[in-house]
Amino acid sequence: MTDIRFQDLLDIVFLTVVAYYLYLWFQGTKAFKALVGLMALGIAFTFARTWGLFLTTWMFQILWQVFIILLIILFQPEIRQVLEKVNPFHRFGPSNGDEGGKWGKHLAEACFVMARRRIGALVIIERGDRVQELVTGGISVQGDPGTELLLCIFNKESPLHDGAVVIRSRQITTVACYLPLSTTEGLPQEWGTRHRAALGLAERCDAWVLVVSEERGVVSLARGKKVLPISNQEELSRLLHEVAAPLHPKETIWWKRIRSVAVHRWRLKLGTFLAVGLVWLLLAGQQDFEASFQVPVELVNTPQQLAVEELSNPMIKVTARGLRKDSSTINPKDVHIRLDLSRAVLGKRKYRISRDQVSLPNDRVDIVRIDPAELDLIFRPAPTS
Repeated sequence: MTDIRFQDLLDIVFLTVVAYYLYLWFQGTKAFKALVGLMALGIAFTFARTWGLFLTTWMFQILWQVFIILLIILFQPEIRQVLEKVNPFHRFGPSNGDEGGKWGKHLAEACFVMARRRIGALVIIERGDRVQELVTGGISVQGDPGTELLLCIFNKESPLHDGAVVIRSRQITTVACYLPLSTTEGLPQEWGTRHRAALGLAERCDAWVLVVSEERGVVSLARGKKVLPISNQEELSRLLHEVAAPLHPKETIWWKRIRSVAVHRWRLKLGTFLAVGLVWLLLAGQQDFEASFQVPVELVNTPQQLAVEELSNPMIKVTARGLRKDSSTINPKDVHIRLDLSRAVLGKRKYRISRDQVSLPNDRVDIVRIDPAELDLIFRPAPTS
């Protein structure tokens, strides 16, 4: 496209921001794969309509609404979470105060109580990355991660003790789920399945995994590619307080803040921008678009005995409409207006400029306006030599 307006750039940037945050919110959820599939169908529909595949386009138009309704029904929880995140009044709600600190203290207390009682446990603390696609099994629950509830879950007599607990937004959301084991070589021999599972998940995402050893009564924290032993409850409480803090603290200086926003996940942002730009170009080419040109008037077939005084309006504004890919690529030099003066007589005459007198480089666009639509010409006798 040779004619991209400021509004077009604004359109692309806005859709890039929307697509970027939709990716972040849906990443790791079951709805993400469905969203990718829906986008693939949308691209296929666009190509079908562009290439004139009538039957395929008709089928997509019928099934499109059915797909949307099915997605809303099947992925209602994920959609509700996204709507809660974009709620503009969420930040004006009641403050949680020191809830992050209390939450960390309660969880740390529960872990060391289980360690003293030799109760094995595995607790996943979800951060930025979603873990649903990395774990298997699991039963959905809702509750505060306090000592009583965790003791009930990981008690040896409980049917839910053989697995991990997922904590998201300071709430237990899933129990009895299983983690991928680490394939790293050279791990300590005293590590059991829980430690290898904790490291296996921590290697694949930014989640923290707490491990309570049943045999040794030791509490450990797996994050990244390391497993850190925790010596006491206060140390664990201090570490858990970081979970309540933002993953990326805000800069106070405005230019550092802009740089931080631009650099953070820049590959993902650039890829999103390019993808949105490509889709925009594909769709924009199929939209109606108006283009205006300043065109000089060419006077042809002037009688030899007459001469034309200087034109009052030497330039005519011509506005053409058509598909964007056709109308936006027209070069003004290829647009011509020819006025036939073969029937001219002395004096002032008014000539109307019709669409038939405007020559365009292709016939896929229509002329919608000509301004001015009339020209006043004054003819006088041609000078004799």
